[in-house]
Amino acid sequence: MSQNFTIKDNQHELQLHAHKYDFDFRFYCEIKDFVAAVEADTGNGLYVIDLDALHNMQSDMEDRRKTLMLGELLQRLPANHSYVYLQSARQGSRFLLQQRLVDSNCLAYAEKPIPNDVLVDKLFNLFIQKKRGDLVRLMVLGEVAGLDEEALLRRRLELMRHQDAQTLHLRVKDVQPEMVLITEAEFERNEAIVRILKKNIEADPVREIVLLQQRLDAGLTRRALAGGFDAIMQATEPVLLAGQLINRADKIRVNKDLIGKDRATGLLNKVGLQKKAQELVRQAAREDRPLTLGVVDIDKFKTINDTWGHHFGDIVIKRLSLALAQHVEEGDLLSRFGGEEFVVVFWDTTLEEGRRRLDAMRRSFCDVAFEVAPGEVRHFSFSGGLAAYPEYKSENELFLRADAMLYVAKQNGRNQVCTHPVAEAGTPG
Repeated sequence: MSQNFTIKDNQHELQLHAHKYDFDFRFYCEIKDFVAAVEADTGNGLYVIDLDALHNMQSDMEDRRKTLMLGELLQRLPANHSYVYLQSARQGSRFLLQQRLVDSNCLAYAEKPIPNDVLVDKLFNLFIQKKRGDLVRLMVLGEVAGLDEEALLRRRLELMRHQDAQTLHLRVKDVQPEMVLITEAEFERNEAIVRILKKNIEADPVREIVLLQQRLDAGLTRRALAGGFDAIMQATEPVLLAGQLINRADKIRVNKDLIGKDRATGLLNKVGLQKKAQELVRQAAREDRPLTLGVVDIDKFKTINDTWGHHFGDIVIKRLSLALAQHVEEGDLLSRFGGEEFVVVFWDTTLEEGRRRLDAMRRSFCDVAFEVAPGEVRHFSFSGGLAAYPEYKSENELFLRADAMLYVAKQNGRNQVCTHPVAEAGTPG
């Protein structure tokens, strides 16, 4: 990629890399056409703007007006969407330009030159982050009036109230909220609350316990911090308090992603899955609901790596993550457990229903076309095993049973989903 490229100059090469991820790049050479496409898009699209090309995208303006300043150009973009801006190193050195970009609905910006494959990988990661905003749960102990629960939920922050300090630790153990907000009055009644929450061996290291302080009191603040509170918030009007809580929830989401998410696919990793699966099993027990856990493994993945290289193998893994994610519903879990192995948990689903859903995932992945060389297309498959709660009582028992059924599927010819042992055959791979 040249030092002074524009997206328009690199359309063919960008499409080649995007095809590997089944991305659909659409290119626009006029602002009016780009704006119309953004306004018409109802999906999860990403909108990329090359600042070097922006000034040449105004044929709908009169010639004498083609000297619009950047701020005027950016104002033509629909304000209810976020944008990825590409800029040169010279542009990146100008602070006021950076300020203009981040104030103009900036999702992210990148400096050129950037190789096409790296750009596509970065866009893939942004797509994953933008598509998935994990719910953060906030447990409130004490009276906090005026918070708009529906507005918080739209920002992926779920508010749960609890009134009994002596049972708070039990409720936290069951629900595993990412944030706990305790009012000053409740803390003064029982200063042991936080220590009890913190000393539990199952305490989430990412969880924030916050004191909502009614008045400035340095002594109270010192006692709260010494007692284990992670942060102190001053009681203020509900809108400002909600804004602070949303910002903290966003930070927690990022920290949880660093610990519990796979960087390549954006899915849960082994650590993240185990914690959430354990919570889901507890919820199934409380609500008397079934659930199904499936283990998925790409067939003959070593051959894929040996034949077309590890970079291509990584692309197969990412495409599988997208194929699986299309079939995941609210309440389900999806994880890249390690290497080419994935785990899915279907909430409120019987074993037979889980088998049908996992088999639909298998067929979807089999339909994905991989161009291994110009004009040469291959299709790949996976095998899967399933186990169901309440027949198997814990996350570990479910996984071991599903993994054993995966082995049966491999033995019996691959490219299938198994829920029960069948006659032995072949060698897995």
